[in-house]
Amino acid sequence: MRIPVRYAPILFSALLSAIMVCIVSAFVLVISQGIHSGFATQWVKSCMTTWPIAFAAVAIVAPLVKRIVGRITA
Repeated sequence: MRIPVRYAPILFSALLSAIMVCIVSAFVLVISQGIHSGFATQWVKSCMTTWPIAFAAVAIVAPLVKRIVGRITA
């Protein structure tokens, strides 16, 4: 199954934000509470709660960051 190229920016935002949310939320939970019996459930809940915000942020900020990088690189 191939996704049309016109959806690439949305797919990029979805994947990047999902990966980042999973990594960062796990890190924050381990640092703040340690690994405990309810860790996995709390981690999934944290990811599901914060992912929509991260997705919107990446979707809005990524084009700006790409332009900035384009201007400051050779």
